[in-house]
Parts: sequence; C-alpha cells; structure tokens
Amino acid sequence: MIEFREVQKYYGDYHALRGISAEIRAGEFFSLLGPSGCGKTTLLRTIAGFEDISSGAVLIDGKDMSNVPANKRPTNMVFQSYAIFPHLTVAENVGFGLRRDPRSSAEKARAVEEALELVGLKGYGPRAAHAMSGGQRQRVALARALILKPKVLLLDEPMSALDKKIREQMQVELIKLQRELGITFVLVTHDQEEALVMSDRIAVMFDGEIAQLADPETLYRHPNSRRVANFIGVMNFLPARVTAESDSHVALEVPGLGPLEVTPDQVAAQTSGGEATVGFRPETLTLLYEGQTASDREAPGVIDEVVYYGDMTYYDIRLDGVSAPVRISMRNVFGRPVLDVGSRIRVAWSPGALVLFR
Repeated sequence: MIEFREVQKYYGDYHALRGISAEIRAGEFFSLLGPSGCGKTTLLRTIAGFEDISSGAVLIDGKDMSNVPANKRPTNMVFQSYAIFPHLTVAENVGFGLRRDPRSSAEKARAVEEALELVGLKGYGPRAAHAMSGGQRQRVALARALILKPKVLLLDEPMSALDKKIREQMQVELIKLQRELGITFVLVTHDQEEALVMSDRIAVMFDGEIAQLADPETLYRHPNSRRVANFIGVMNFLPARVTAESDSHVALEVPGLGPLEVTPDQVAAQTSGGEATVGFRPETLTLLYEGQTASDREAPGVIDEVVYYGDMTYYDIRLDGVSAPVRISMRNVFGRPVLDVGSRIRVAWSPGALVLFR
C-alpha cells in the first residue's frame, strides 16, 4: 500500500530522514516507533503530503505521490490534538469533510450516523463537541477521518493525552476497528507497549533511520542491536567474554552466570564494535522458592530491591560476582509470597533466553 524509496528530508542543514526505504502492506496495522526527534512524525507527514521530501519517492497504492497535494491523496489523519472544532456539534465535526460532497443532505446525515456508530458514538451527533471527554473526542476525530473512506488512516500519537485506563481501552477498540474495516493504519507513537500491543509490524526509528522493522515478537525476542533491545521494553545486560566460536555455537564466560554457549541465531545481527554483552528479559529468569529445582541452570544472588505492582512483583537481584543488579519479574499467583530485600535466593535461567550483542 505504501512504499518509501530512499526518502531523504532536510530542514536546512538538519538531516531529518536519512534514506528511508520500506514497505507498508495493504490492510496491516503498522507503527512508527521511536524517541522524540527520531523522524517518525516527519515520515508520517510525508505520506499525508504535509511535508515535501528532499529526494526519493513515496508511493501509495503503486502511485508516486511527488506532485499529489495532501487533499488529493487517499489518506486521512487523526492528529495528536484531535483538531476538533469546539463551536460545532459532534455531527457537524464528523461531516465536515462532506461539505463539497455531491450527495444529498439526507445521504450525508446517514453517512455521519454510520461513522458515529462505527466508533461507538451512535446518537451523539447533536451534542456540543466541546462538552465531550478526551476519549470521546478521539472517537469523533476517528469518525471524521473514516467517513471519507481513505485507503490509509494516519494516526499521530492519538492517545498520548488519554489516561492509562482509557488509553488501554482505546487501543483494543482501534485494533477491532482496523480489523473490521480492513484498511491500512499507520500509527506514530513513542510508547513501546502501545506499539507492541497494536501492531502487525513495527519500524523502530533512531536519528532519521529505521533501525529494525519486524513483527512485535521478533523485535522483543530478537532485537538486532543493543540500542533496539534497550528501547523495546526492559532488558538486562551483563558483560560477556567470547572464549570460542564455531559455525554451530559461540562459547561465553558471563559473570554471575558462568560458562555457557549460545547458537548463531541468538547473536544480534548488527555489531557495534564494542565489548560483548548478553541481554535477557526480566520474565526469562525465575526465582526458585524452597523445594524448587531449576530445569536448566541456576545462579545464586541476593534481592536488592522489591517493586510490587499487584499482579506482578519486580525484583532487582544482585547475582554473585556482578556489581549491577538485574531485574526479574514474577507473577503474583495465589500462595506465592513476595520476598524481602536482603533475602538470599536462587535464580533459574536458560542459555536459550540470552541474546549476544557484540
């Protein structure tokens, strides 16, 4: 549906987009994820036609958009601020894009009602837009964008102003809506959890470039660089020394874990030229309670900090022989005690959970 071909964007001497080449498939929920200033919103705006590119090409549905103005593109955008007109009713906001549509007033009114029903606001048409809650305003903005039946819906951090509970609810509703409509959604977000929950594929961006483009599970389990691993969720890092290497395995010595081997598919694709480290997610290690034995490996340590979240407890563990603590997450199932700071513990782990960065 969308193709970027070596897209470059300069603002004077500032190089905002650095040779972006990627494809967004028809009917997928695609996210552009990265920290502030990485170029994700600029890239989204090149799709919409709000930003001209310095060189390269942006294609939508196989057509080069170089000379196509924003109002002629098969796209529509939901802005971070929603851009709701406060002096208009909900129905007038949703139907704003139909002002020049040749359909009759009755047909336009039906289209507005259908769009409102689609986003769960049936019957809200006569209400004043300024009296709506944040979540309702977002739905109004969605209905206004969808009423024109775009091939691509662009979402510029549309949930950043919502509180946590409403935001999580809207994430689920957006996923269902996208599946129901079957059109391409492109979301810009700096929220890693939001991108993992909602996306079919994610492009992680740093400094105007795509660092990795993959499905959420691949990004989380097999990041191609330490920078991506550090940005997506929480990852622990321990220094490692490579002691032997072959086509089938890499032998390592890791403080706190001891000697171990990883397979080539556990080695990150990109190299930094720095010292080797191994990374692992908090849920891939497990605390062993009295009477439990490890199915693979175990390592001793002491609890440095305990953070209780209700359903989960996060433990900062100082493994023997390691100065910096690692974080382990444990689900709070019935009958499992929350351990105290200073407790000596054993940690179960498996070499298969590690990623080697070099």
